Amino acid sequence: MGTLYLVRHGQASFGAEDYDRLSELGHRQCAQLGAWMQARGLRFDAVLRGSLRRHRESLEALASNLPGLPDALEWPGLNEYDSEAVVRSVHAGDLPRPDTPEAYRLHFRLLREGLARWMAGEVQPEGMPSWEGFLQGVTGALDHVRTQHEGDVLLVSSGGPIATAVAHVLQAPPSTAIELNLRIRNSALTEFAFTPKRHMLVTYNTLPHLDHPERQSWVTFT
Repeated sequence: MGTLYLVRHGQASFGAEDYDRLSELGHRQCAQLGAWMQARGLRFDAVLRGSLRRHRESLEALASNLPGLPDALEWPGLNEYDSEAVVRSVHAGDLPRPDTPEAYRLHFRLLREGLARWMAGEVQPEGMPSWEGFLQGVTGALDHVRTQHEGDVLLVSSGGPIATAVAHVLQAPPSTAIELNLRIRNSALTEFAFTPKRHMLVTYNTLPHLDHPERQSWVTFT
């Protein structure tokens, strides 16, 4: 039986012109996770990651404290949905940048609505696959892991794909993926045990590498 370690990227640049890059804190979060893995003697037979910049930078930061990682297999099916496109699918017109509490709450209220309607097939956000296509991108990565590997595997992705993977393994409805997604934290660790036949959830959204009083302020969601 193997273990799949799913890692959400470190803090990105929410509200900035270019979200798809890690903040300085995001780099520290992932480097600390690499140090935690190194201290526990974790060794990975394979590494998968999405193709977004924040996935690559998260893996690089993690690897800075975890030498000897195999070359990563880039898997575009592990990329996040386009949150702006999701919001635009249910809201016409401009929105304020989410840099105030009110604008932040509005953004996530519309995001929740857009995700639910996308998953139900009621809207199709511009430039995105259907919900079924998005789901297939995630489950394809899970199928690859369980059929091609036996030991420990590292996967670096985003909140949406990881929440989708957990809901799929639990055979939960799409609405569960939304709730899981909106609570997952940056650099959080989720674990699946796997056999050639299936994956089984072990932990979700844990931060063992930040479990220290000096790192309480490192816990972020975006």
